[in-house]
Amino acid sequence: MAHEREAAAAGQEAKKQKPRKNMYSVGVILSLILLSLVMAVLSPRFLTVDNLTNVASQAAVSAIISCGMFLAILTGGIDLSVGSVLALSTMLMGVVCVNHGVDPYLSMLLCLAVGGGLGLLNGLMLTKMSLPHPFISTMGMKMMARGVALVITAAAPISIFPEPVQFIGNNYLGPLPISLFLVALLYACMYLFLTRTATGRYIYAVGGNKEASRLSGIKVHRVLNLVYTLSGFTAALAGIVLVGRVNAAYPLAGQDYDSDAIAAVIIGGASFFGGVGSIGNTIIGVLIIAVLRNGLNLLNVDSNYQTFAIGAVIILAVYIDVLRQKVMQVGRR
Repeated sequence: MAHEREAAAAGQEAKKQKPRKNMYSVGVILSLILLSLVMAVLSPRFLTVDNLTNVASQAAVSAIISCGMFLAILTGGIDLSVGSVLALSTMLMGVVCVNHGVDPYLSMLLCLAVGGGLGLLNGLMLTKMSLPHPFISTMGMKMMARGVALVITAAAPISIFPEPVQFIGNNYLGPLPISLFLVALLYACMYLFLTRTATGRYIYAVGGNKEASRLSGIKVHRVLNLVYTLSGFTAALAGIVLVGRVNAAYPLAGQDYDSDAIAAVIIGGASFFGGVGSIGNTIIGVLIIAVLRNGLNLLNVDSNYQTFAIGAVIILAVYIDVLRQKVMQVGRR
């Protein structure tokens, strides 16, 4: 009977929160439309086919990284190492593929394995070493991975990759970049994973309350290890797309991707407190950041001011999240 009452209460709470989530989703979409209209008015070049295609190509890399970041934030954590993981995994791919002539398909598999392995190390530092917060473990990994990426090639880029590596990032299917189809497939799989599998529900549960999840029998450490492994894997996958687009791997690549991904996920409605968020809204957050960056570039805004703008957006998004949490707490009373 107690379990039935708890289930009924949870169902009633979910019904109460659903209209608020839907309203937030509508608000995010309207924000994207409004921002796009503003940029179109300020710059006639914004709505050109070439520019919109460029926005889509640039957004693809951020969207893939944000997919993994969403999982980390969903558990109440964060992954600050995604940009450095991207750099190290792609530099190692370049070393074996370009410098040593290893088969490009094997090289890309190595890239993905390195990204997933570094992500797993992030998880193990959090779960096995009992570090107090993923901020510590992922910040450490961010510095270590970047350092190794700089050392292995003496800070020199690697360029002229074979066609298989360039394929996803540099080719089109009709008027659309192939990378967009990869993003659509990835987000569809992530949606099904989070909503149709027990592990996906465990991720939400761990983000909502780790201790209650542990007491209910969920292997919390196993869930966290999986989440950070997937975050590292998606960072490496984004790296392959980026290398394909620019035909080069850089040890300093991806420096802004962690902040952009965090901003996109929070703008999309995920909570820094964990347990709340929609993978569908995350892609809207990605597009908002991409449109903002592109519009500022078209307006010839100095890059330093662009960095300031993204930082302000992150603070505003987190503040909105705090206000949303207060409203939800009042609604439960």
